[in-house]
Amino acid sequence: MAIWLTENSKIIVQGMTGGEGTKHTRRMLASGAKVVGGVNARKAGTTHEGLPVFGTVKEAMEKTGADVSVVFVPPAFTKDAVKEAIDAEIPLCVVITEGVPVHDSTEFWAYAVEKGNKTRIIGPNCPGIASPGASNAGIIPADITTAGRIGLVSKSGTLTYQLMYELRDFGFSTAVGIGGDPVIGTTHIDALQAFQDDPGTDAIVMIGEIGGDAEERAAAYIEQHVTKPVVAYVAGFTAPEGKTMGHAGAIVSGSAGTAQAKKEALEKVGVRVGKTPSETARLMREIMQAR
Repeated sequence: MAIWLTENSKIIVQGMTGGEGTKHTRRMLASGAKVVGGVNARKAGTTHEGLPVFGTVKEAMEKTGADVSVVFVPPAFTKDAVKEAIDAEIPLCVVITEGVPVHDSTEFWAYAVEKGNKTRIIGPNCPGIASPGASNAGIIPADITTAGRIGLVSKSGTLTYQLMYELRDFGFSTAVGIGGDPVIGTTHIDALQAFQDDPGTDAIVMIGEIGGDAEERAAAYIEQHVTKPVVAYVAGFTAPEGKTMGHAGAIVSGSAGTAQAKKEALEKVGVRVGKTPSETARLMREIMQAR
């Protein structure tokens, strides 16, 4: 089993004809993902990488049966691309683009809600979603892990890859990179709920980082709704106060949003928290070996 992305998912790529879109379309195809076309209004009717290019998301869905879009569109045009995907009611829209203005992210997230939440947005500024052995939508390397029964949700792309690699002998049902921007379409809680409901997921790895209160809210959700074992890592234990670190959302003010505060909130509800990514992998390894 997997969440949101399965072996039957049909993927289109908005911005497929650009440099990044081309590179990662090739990688997704090589991984076995069912990429069925691209979208570029200026190149509609042509082919690229052996795939048809359509003028709109709606047309691409009608012609191919696509149910996932991966967005590789420059930041200035991302809002319009995502709103087009929402208007077409594609079930899943994975926004890889980094540097999307927060105002734009807020606008297309609110637009999705206004339209009845028929489109799940993952991102922006994220590595995407991978269900090993089934499909891969985004930039997560397809060959670093195997299919298994661990679910992973992460704010960080590189830490997603590290945990997937370190736990490759157990494997993953799905890994979701939700992105680290202040406004994102899919949260830790959304993924925790999906993994809790997924019969193919036995345990969950959650990766957070300093800034905001997403991890504290996730801890409260875990206490009330998650019965599967969860281990976590919070990036930023050594971050200086008041300085923005890496992702746009990762800023600490006083004690609010610190790694230590998040660690304590998670441990209070029974989540085991590693001080390093490798220690986090070891904690999950112990859980899986005991099953």
